[in-house]
Amino acid sequence: METQQLHRGRLIDHIQLVVRDLPSSFTFYEAVLASLGVPMGGTGEGYFWADELFVTAIGSPAALGVLTGRHHLAFQAQDRAMVDRFYQTALAHGGKDHGAPSVRAYHPGYYAAFVLDPDGNNIEAVFHGEATRSAASVSITF
Repeated sequence: METQQLHRGRLIDHIQLVVRDLPSSFTFYEAVLASLGVPMGGTGEGYFWADELFVTAIGSPAALGVLTGRHHLAFQAQDRAMVDRFYQTALAHGGKDHGAPSVRAYHPGYYAAFVLDPDGNNIEAVFHGEATRSAASVSITF
């Protein structure tokens, strides 16, 4: 097995979405993640992944043949322009509007956009405003 390196330290360890149409989802997520500066991690028979997101076909062993329902997934953006880019890219690649980019009342500086992916999952990109992090992530090698 090859050495792998993961970056952890965010709130979520990983999310799995089970989808009906894996190729459509791949097209959508590859474009949306590129707009956020997140590279695809890899693909396999019935799945693909990027960072902490795993997307599997309904027929894959990990899905057990069951759609797991509608989910809300929020990606971190580095600035407002990245949120805007995410939104436009998502709409151009099969996403549906679920809330155009704007400031939200969740907390001061919260700027976000929402789209529905090809399976109806609520996908968000959010910029929380200017902030300082102690580290971008924790690097784990195994």
